[in-house]
Amino acid sequence: QVRLVESGGGLVQAGGSLRLSCAASERTFINSYVMGWFRQAPGQEREFVAAISWSAGTTYYADSVKGRFTISRDYGKYTVYLQMSSLKPEDAAVYYCAVVYREDSKWRNAGSNWGQGTQVTVSS
Repeated sequence: QVRLVESGGGLVQAGGSLRLSCAASERTFINSYVMGWFRQAPGQEREFVAAISWSAGTTYYADSVKGRFTISRDYGKYTVYLQMSSLKPEDAAVYYCAVVYREDSKWRNAGSNWGQGTQVTVSS
């Protein structure tokens, strides 16, 4: 199973930007994967944010982040990024990276666990 390590979270003012990183440990099979970001705010369910197919680079976004967030990948570093701009207080959450798939129009974690995530705090 691919091990993913998230980083890059922090405290930012509303309207500011952050870039999250997700480094993958398993490089052999990543070409067939779709990598994604989820987030979970306190008291709320974990929700899909964005995804990217590793080989084709096709991107997918939740409506709430379209036009503000950009997901990308770096082949050489086997890393997926989430560039977040125009951040809002409602974007504050723990952000998780995962290998994902879509079923019944819903994005899901293809693995059995979640990583430690990275905390994003947005001050108003």
